[in-house]
Formats: sequence, C-alpha cells, structure tokens
Amino acid sequence: MDQQPAIAAGRTAVITGGASGIGLAVAERLAAAGMRLLLADIDEAALGTAAAQLRASGAQVETLRTDVSEPAQIAELKRAADALGPVSLLMNNAGREGGGGILAGAEVWQRTLATNLMGALYGVQHFLPDMLAADWPCAIVNTGSKQGITLPPGDTAYNVSKAGLKALTESLAHDLLETGGRVSAHLLIPGFTYTGFSRRRGIAEKPAGAWTAGQVADFMLAGMATGDFYILCPDHDVTRAMDERRIAWSAGDIIENRPALSRWHPDYADAFKAHMDG
Repeated sequence: MDQQPAIAAGRTAVITGGASGIGLAVAERLAAAGMRLLLADIDEAALGTAAAQLRASGAQVETLRTDVSEPAQIAELKRAADALGPVSLLMNNAGREGGGGILAGAEVWQRTLATNLMGALYGVQHFLPDMLAADWPCAIVNTGSKQGITLPPGDTAYNVSKAGLKALTESLAHDLLETGGRVSAHLLIPGFTYTGFSRRRGIAEKPAGAWTAGQVADFMLAGMATGDFYILCPDHDVTRAMDERRIAWSAGDIIENRPALSRWHPDYADAFKAHMDG
C-alpha cells in the first residue's frame, strides 16, 4: 500500500495517547515503515510496556509521560521530539471519557475539555510552526469521535469536546491549504473500537460488533494515503452508509428546523426510522 508522504523512514512521529489502543496500533505500523517514535501518555507504566514491545520488534522508540492538558508538558514533548530528529507526523490521540451531562461539575467539564480539545490545540501550536518551516511532507492527525458530529444524549461534556476538536481540525486543514498539500491535517473518526476505554467499562472481551485498534490504524493509514481529511471508520455493526444517513439527519435538523437532536426525539422516531431504511 502506498503511504502518505509524511510517513517516511528516518523521520519522527509523535503520538499522544500512544501507550495503548489506537495510538499504539498506529505506532506499530509507523515503526514498520522505519519511523522513529516518540510516545506520550499519562500512564507511565503502560508507556514502559509499549516501548518494550516495540523495541522487541526493532523499533526506535522513546517515551515521555505527558499530561496533554498542561501546555508546559507539551513544550517538553516538543523538545524531546527535536532531540530525536525531524518530526513529520503528529498524532493528537490522547483523550478521556467525559462522563458528564450539562449539570456535571466544573471539574468534569474542565478535565474533559482540557484533554480532548485543548490538548490537541497545544500539540498543534507547539509542533506546527516547525512543520511550516520545514521542506519535507508533514501531517497532523487529530482523533475525533462520531459523538462530536451526531451528539447523542448522555455524555455532553465529551460530545462538546469532540465537536470542538472537529471544528479545530477543519480550520487547521483550511489554513494548511497555503502549503500546497505539503503539510496536511486529518480528522480520524473511529467507529466502535475495543480499547482500554472498553476494558475500563468492564467489557473484558472484544464485542463482535467492534473493530480492533489495529483495524482502525490500517483504515487511518489507508485514508491518509488517498488524501482523506475525514477518515470515517465503520465497524462490524455500522456501515459507511449508515453513518452517512445519521450524519445527514443531524445536519437536516437545521435545514428542516426540527427540534435539536431530533434523532432521539419521540415525535421523530418514525421519521428517523424511515430515513435510515431509505
């Protein structure tokens, strides 16, 4: 498979949330492509395990415990990356579940937004200037969520953080048009994926409907290779066509002047079902 030009042997890739799940699966594939790796994660023990696993397969990898919600720690991550060599890929993958509705406490909201939205912004602000000044292909990948597009009720803090990340990444991609494609931005939108989040919810084994982190990583790299900005992943339960219909319905709330989040409004249940049935 052809690779996106930023994925090149001898260059450095920086992945936050890189100690497990999708971040680690991407790291494995970038290592196989000959890239140096700098993995950042808040879980230092998991970082050590991930690094040992990658080094056993011959990867050149360094790690740094990083809380992405702290700008000073992202600055330290940038210094560590510079010591490894030219950075051509940044993946802002670190995230946390929100666990809060509108009336959740300020701490829940601040923690969720600080990690999922501001952490990615800090990464862009620290790494992008040197990417713009470089003369090699570079890419930034931000890990979003379908919840940031369709906004299902029940986890408002998380939804808001990922909706903000979508807007941030879209604006970044537009600003990068001035580079003529040499520096690109991509929004990874995973489907149902079995990760550490799943295990922390008490799901001990991968459900049949879920993709593995490796499947998401493969889909992401294929999408980057073809120049996709929106890398919208299906899973074993939800097809691309289903996602498209759900997203179209959400956009239609504004166009049709329906109630907010009408997909879950009892008065629109039959209309939404008919829409999905096509």
